[in-house]
Order: sequence, then structure tokens, then C-alpha cells
Amino acid sequence: QVQLVESGGGLAQPGGSLRLSCAASGFTFSKHAMSWARQAPGKGLEWVSSIYSDGSDRSYADSVKGRFTISRDNAKNMVYLQMNSLKPEDTAMYYCRKDKSTAVEGIGEYDYWGPGTQVTVSS
Repeated sequence: QVQLVESGGGLAQPGGSLRLSCAASGFTFSKHAMSWARQAPGKGLEWVSSIYSDGSDRSYADSVKGRFTISRDNAKNMVYLQMNSLKPEDTAMYYCRKDKSTAVEGIGEYDYWGPGTQVTVSS
């Protein structure tokens, strides 16, 4: 069965960095675009970043552009989110999501996501 397990969250100071990881299993990882999304307390789910199945392209929400970097290792079935210059407004539960399509670019629709990893940015 499909499993996505996020890790790497925690407490960081403003201006600090964290690297989130997502371990994927149960499907052909290299055939699916992947994305990260987040949900802050009392707010809706916000798309953060996506990466093509072959890693050839990536996209970011304006709120994280220039600070976050998404990457993947298809040999290890892993997707990562490097988060730099963290701000208090980055505080949220972060989720790794699998695109339901096998198109390289994905279709922006997701059929599986992990339980999430909490990121808290505070001094």
C-alpha cells in the first residue's frame, strides 16, 4: 500500500533552517510528481511546492519562493524540502503529497499524503 512518511520538523528560530524529508513506498515513485503542502493552525491547506517526477522542474508558492527548495532522489524514493530563512508565519504542519497522475508534470491532484511533520518557528 502507498505510504508517505514525513520527518525533519521541529522548532527553529526565525532566520533558521530545517530540512524536511518524505519517505515514499508502495508505488513507482519515479513516475509521480510530488508536492509539499502545509496547514497552519486555524487555516486551510496551502500548497507550498511541487517537483516533476523526473526532477526536471519545480515550482513554489510566492510565500516561500527564494527561501525553500524542493528536491527528490528517485533512487531512494525520497522527496525533500530545504527551508531557509524561516519566518514565524512558516509555522504549520507540513505534508508530503503524491500526484495521482503519471504525467511528468503531474496534474495538481493528489491521492495520498502523509501524517505530516510539525514545523514551529519561534524565538
